[in-house]
Amino acid sequence: MNKASYWRSNVRILLILLPIWFLCSFGCGILFADALNTFHIGAFELGFWFAQQGSIFVFLILIFAYSRYMNKLDSSVDSGEEE
Repeated sequence: MNKASYWRSNVRILLILLPIWFLCSFGCGILFADALNTFHIGAFELGFWFAQQGSIFVFLILIFAYSRYMNKLDSSVDSGEEE
């Protein structure tokens, strides 16, 4: 795998993960908050929960997903780096 195809794969991963992050942080926390507030998590409305906690959890999950996919991509390239 050459550098161009490696970079294309990296950008493809980012183009998948960034919209998920945007929808969870901006979409669920701001744009769709009124619609989500009809649901509750414990004593909190779902729109409020996404704005305060949910988007952070999703961001952390996306970090781990990106790390996993990049490790798989790096191992397929066999970049020669030590773990």
